Amino acid sequence: MKREIKFRAWDKGYECYLYDVQGAYDTLSGCVKYENGENAVYDEECFAGFLDNEQYIVEQYTGLHDKNGKNIYEGDVVRTGKDNIGDPESMIGQVIMREGSWLIENEKMQEAIELFSEITSREVIGNIFEDKQLLEGKQ
Repeated sequence: MKREIKFRAWDKGYECYLYDVQGAYDTLSGCVKYENGENAVYDEECFAGFLDNEQYIVEQYTGLHDKNGKNIYEGDVVRTGKDNIGDPESMIGQVIMREGSWLIENEKMQEAIELFSEITSREVIGNIFEDKQLLEGKQ
């Protein structure tokens, strides 16, 4: 099974996401776009330079989709299903990578569960930059 590798980046200066930041270099176009479709302006010559630029926080695509078909990225805020078996109770947490596994982590509850599940639903409800308040709640 081939997994798609792609990245998005949070632009600290403009406070918005840039998508397909690696793809821009893979196709040699060097054109990274903001969510509204406008081109980003930066002086990076390669993807590694983009990763090292302190203006951006780069997040990786997990290769998974939520129950609505939305791509799930590192840094997304995800809710687990309330009516599904497998999870002890509904949980909201941030998608992180730990020891080679994608997890949903809720630091307040000191809990982490696997992002992938065949028996429970996952739903992206925001991200850590635009929706920080979502991590405060339990549901």
